[in-house]
This record gives sequence, C-alpha cells and structure tokens, in this order.
Amino acid sequence: MGFQPVKFYQTGTYTVGNRLLAPDERSVQSSLLRANAIDSGHRACQGCGEALGARYAIDAAMAESHGQLIAANATGCLEVFSTPYPESSWQVAWIHSLFGNAPAVATGIAAAMKVKGKTDVRVVAQGGDGGTTDIGFGCLSGMFERNDDVLYICYDNQAYMNTGVQRSSATPPTARTATTMPVGAEPGNVFGQGKNLPEIAMAHNIPYVATATVADLRDLEYKVRKAMNIRGSRYIHLFVPCPLGWGTASDDTIRIARLAKETGMFPVFEAEHGEVTGVLKIRHKLPVEEYLKPQRRFAHLFGKHGHPEMIARLQAIADRNIRKYGLVDEENN
Repeated sequence: MGFQPVKFYQTGTYTVGNRLLAPDERSVQSSLLRANAIDSGHRACQGCGEALGARYAIDAAMAESHGQLIAANATGCLEVFSTPYPESSWQVAWIHSLFGNAPAVATGIAAAMKVKGKTDVRVVAQGGDGGTTDIGFGCLSGMFERNDDVLYICYDNQAYMNTGVQRSSATPPTARTATTMPVGAEPGNVFGQGKNLPEIAMAHNIPYVATATVADLRDLEYKVRKAMNIRGSRYIHLFVPCPLGWGTASDDTIRIARLAKETGMFPVFEAEHGEVTGVLKIRHKLPVEEYLKPQRRFAHLFGKHGHPEMIARLQAIADRNIRKYGLVDEENN
C-alpha cells in the first residue's frame, strides 16, 4: 500500500503530532489552510460519523484540487443536516440532487466542465448508503460503466437514518432497525441479503476503489487525494458510525469505527481496475463481540436470552474477510 502510517507518540490530537512533521507530511486537517468544507452551524447529531467523514473527505479533495471542486449531494442525512433551507454549512460549490440521481447529476457537471474547457475543475458526488446501494444504484452503475470522471463517496451508516432508521441493503445481519425488529428465532436483519458495493464497483473495472473509516484520518486523506489524481470513475466507501441509529455513545464514534476494522467486520483496502492493490492490516485482532456489545442495535444477541449462534455466524463473516483480503499478519496477532 502506498500510504505509510505515521507513528504519533503524543496522546493528544493529530494537530499536536503533526507539528513534529515536515509540512508536506502533515494531514490536511492539521493545516490552517484547510477548506473547512462543511463548517459550523450544521444540525448533525452529536458524534455524527457522517459529518466527520464529509469534513475530512471534502477537505482532502479541496486540497488536492486547489479549491477547484464541485460537489453533488444526494438527499439524505448529510444533505438535510447541512442545508436546512435557506441556510448552508458548505464552503464549496455544492448542488443538491434527488435521492437517487447524484451520480447522474455529477456526470452532467463533469461533462459541462469538459465542454467549457475547465479541466482543472473536479467533481465529487456523495450520498449515504440508502442513496448509494439502493435508490441510486442504477445511476451509480451507469456512471461506473461509462467511466465518467467523477469521484463518488458513499458515507455508510448502514441504514436509512434520516427517515427513522429503516433497513438498507448495507444493514448488517442481526442488526435491529425500525423494519428489522429484534424478535423471533432469528431477530434483527436476516443473513443472506444486502450488497457489497466496493466489490460491485471493482467488478466494473473502474480505475480506483477504496474503503476507509473515520477512525483513520491519514488513510482516508491519502485515499481521497490519490483518487483526485486519477481520471475516470472512482469510488470510496467510507464507514461512518451513527450514534442515534446504532445506539452508541456520542463520544464512541471513532472507537466503534476502529473496532469494525480491527475485528474484520469492515475490511479496509484499495483496488485499481478490479484488483486489490493494498490493505490496511489489523493491528490487534479482536473478537466480533468487542464491536457488537457497545451498540444497542445488537443488544438482543447478548444476555440470558441471547443468540450466541448468530454471533458465531458474524464471527465467520469477519474471519472470511480477514482471509479474503489478508488483513492479518499472523506473527503479530
């Protein structure tokens, strides 16, 4: 993998650690010149992973494009909490699309910039998992098939959070939502449904696909900046915990995202033209229970009337991810 993690010896912020590095090695978020793409005043819930992810990703895209960026945003949590009419927290050229057509709108913007000869103006499309894996799936596949010059970022909080926490095709098995209640012999979302969008994107053989989490700022910034230096369709699938929908503490967002990666429930990798080119290794392999227990959406799996057999099936999924992507160096775990 091209990105090399930087070791920080302070226990404080990334900003403190960055002061010890050469300017070209510092993160975008540590710079006073960052775009602050999504600024204060928005109405996201406390601890919202999507608000963090959007800030980190679009700031990195702005830095790499020297501020020449247009964003098309699907309807969803991100759009609703950042742009309550007539207000906006966005500090970039930004357009609101329908729930399902952000990839098509972004494609049109990119085509218009090409016709105008403004090749330095880059285009990003973004949406949640509902607008990406479900409602906008056809438009997204079309964008990939045509290899349109757009970076699409999916902020995956694993349900339709804006409309009341209903199941999406990114909702994990056994999870409680408003439409997958924790009742019956197999409570929560059933096994065997859903879509793996990063793998579907890879199947389109587009130039670049990556996954990332809000728990690793530098990995995320590296992938966004790399994607901005590639022409054609690019896709980044960003894992963003939702305290409200998942039933987690608002100050646990980063910890939950890190546990998803360290248990193997969310593999972090990058791929070019359908081939995996690098993975972010698991530092300390953990059982899936460490990830599940802090989330009330999985509470029915534990306790006196729990479902250890379902936890075992989730562990099998994590173990398969670890084997498939080579996420663990056995000598270090």
